[in-house]
Order: sequence, then structure tokens, then C-alpha cells
Amino acid sequence: MHALHKILLFHVLTCLRQNAFGSEIINGKKSKDKSMQYMASVQNNNKGHVCGGFLVSEDFVMTAAHCDDFKPTTVVLGTHNLKKVNNDMRYNVKRCKHPSYVQTSKGNDIMLLKLSRKARLGKKTIKPIKLTDSKTKLKENKKCQVAGWGYTRSRGEVIDDLLEVEVPIISLEKCKKMWYNKVPANTICAGGYNTNKGFCQGDSGGPLVYKGKYAVGVASFNNNNNCTYPDLPNVYTDISKFLPWIKDILKKKQC
Repeated sequence: MHALHKILLFHVLTCLRQNAFGSEIINGKKSKDKSMQYMASVQNNNKGHVCGGFLVSEDFVMTAAHCDDFKPTTVVLGTHNLKKVNNDMRYNVKRCKHPSYVQTSKGNDIMLLKLSRKARLGKKTIKPIKLTDSKTKLKENKKCQVAGWGYTRSRGEVIDDLLEVEVPIISLEKCKKMWYNKVPANTICAGGYNTNKGFCQGDSGGPLVYKGKYAVGVASFNNNNNCTYPDLPNVYTDISKFLPWIKDILKKKQC
């Protein structure tokens, strides 16, 4: 009987360790209901959620250009739970990919999605996020937030509830050195290295948020889809470097 108790205890401890490991890879927490009202789920009619995104005006959602590979057809706004979606929350989109984008490793990984109708803005439901300006200086170790419905572990599954996590800025010089100079121009590095926090697949296109109210980056790529941090820094597209292109489209309201 004593031996049986030891065996049972061993299995319980093993399960606890596995569950802790699974929940601590990117170490996110569930977002509060009335927070991050700009978050968007970028979706394909057949696959469901494929990328993150964020509302930047009543007409446009911003995401990563590589999300175009999934042929997104709609975005969902106004909910943190993807099981709680109605037709009023869903918007058809037209894709406006940056003209210089080729692949993530070459940079320019940014895209705007033109909504088929104006977003139904509301103080408690949907609200655009402000974009950074060229004067914003992100110092090393400064904390930002990233959020999404992506995997909670490498090669896992997307989730229904929006999760967010705080990540530290990593200097571009240090980031390039760790990536052996494979980081493209006009990027920001944050999280994924020297921390157990960062983004995972399905979070691509989500915003890197500074001071809780400014979008400074777009989640672009990590180390070969590996979310078992600490590893290498996560790489984001630097929004400030694309403001002329963004503002031109937002003003014309077309690609």
C-alpha cells in the first residue's frame, strides 16, 4: 500500500510539472474585459483565427504582411472571447499589404486591412489605438505589452480567450548580435530572450503596446516558430518607420 501511494504521488507531481511548464512558456494572463478594445482577430472563412491585428481607425485594422499568406477574409472586433462572436462583430476586409514586402526576413512586414464598413466604436467595446510617432524612444528593458489568441506553447493550438503579457525592450544592437545580423531593418526587438515571456504562432500581427496606449510595433517573427523561451528575441515591425505609408492610406481610405 505504501508503494502504491508513492506511485500515485509521483504521477501527481509529474502532471503538475507538465501543466506548469505548459502554462509558463509565454506566461500570459487573461486580458480584462474592458481593456485592449482595439484588438482584432484576423480570420479566414475556412480556418478561423489566423493572426492578430489591431484597430487604428474606424476604417482600418493593422496586422503583419505575412498574414496575407493565410488569405484573411474577415476580422472580428469587440470581443475577447472568440467563442462569443456575432455577425455585428465580423467585418469583411480588403488587404493592403506593404508594396515592398517579400518575406519576414526581408522586413516591411506590415499590412492594413480595409473594413467593409466603419467599425462600431464604443467606449466599452471598440476603440482604435493611437500610433507611435517618430519621436518615441524605446529604451532597453522598457516594458511593453503584447496580446493575442495564439498558441500557449510551441506547435500548440490557438485559444479562445485573449491573453496578454509584458515584455522588455531589447536593444537593436544586442538583438542583431544574437540573431547573427539576420534582423531586417526597421524593426524592434522585445521579449523571447532572457525571459519566459513573448509571443507565439497565431499572435503574429498583434501590437506591441507602449505605456498602455501607443502601438509601436507589429508582431513579426520569432526563432523558427519556437516559443520555448528564453531563446532569441521576438522581432516586431517598427511602426514609426512606416508612418508616411500608413497615414496616406488612412487619409485616402483605400490602398
